[in-house]
Amino acid sequence: MPATSAARVLRDEGVGSVVVTEDGHLRCLVSDRDLVVRAFAEGVDPERTAVMQAAGEDLVTVTPDDSLDRAVRLMREHAVRRLPVVDGDRPVGIIAIGDLAIERDETSALGDISAARPDT
Repeated sequence: MPATSAARVLRDEGVGSVVVTEDGHLRCLVSDRDLVVRAFAEGVDPERTAVMQAAGEDLVTVTPDDSLDRAVRLMREHAVRRLPVVDGDRPVGIIAIGDLAIERDETSALGDISAARPDT
């Protein structure tokens, strides 16, 4: 998948990241920031650059049975804002730092921002 296709999905769905799969198996997670910093800002041709080239190298995941504390710990350890939730190697969701903020303290600034409708 070219980087521009991933960028269009992000725009059209109003989300900050997407999981990329191959035959239903998780290959990577790519965010809007990944695309800008690792691809577009480097001057690569976004139509000829595979989304995998823009994705972060370290794919860190959690399972549906993992605790929120584990998710927080992994986000801190790996300095990531989003974690794919996987069942085996099949994605079933994404947990974002904003989700954790809402769960832990919905009245915090980040929780409030995360709960708001996205700008379009």
